[in-house]
Amino acid sequence: MKKQTIPPSESQIQNSCLTWFRHQYPNLALLLFAVPNGGRRDAKTGAMMKYEGVLRGVSDLILLIPKKGYASLCIEMKTPKGEQSEEQIKWQREAEKYRNRYVVCHSIEEFMKEVNDYLL
Repeated sequence: MKKQTIPPSESQIQNSCLTWFRHQYPNLALLLFAVPNGGRRDAKTGAMMKYEGVLRGVSDLILLIPKKGYASLCIEMKTPKGEQSEEQIKWQREAEKYRNRYVVCHSIEEFMKEVNDYLL
């Protein structure tokens, strides 16, 4: 009987990416961070986060280092078949308008390529 492979979740992919980044670029580790704008929450927590400024559509990760004419690298993580929401596309357009590089990564390999291309 053939074993079925379960694709990794977005959270698992993102964790692998952060782990790799912190080992590859330890001196920059504090400048790559996650934005807590997704996931399920109870109504009270969701309301509090909105009150504090959480916005729908913001990229999952932000590398706060200006390089190659960009102000920062904004990274939207997706599963291999995942697609951006309308809110994410709208936020992408705004971020790019103000010289931020925005990429969508579906795997750790894509993430590694985008980060290395940006930093090196």
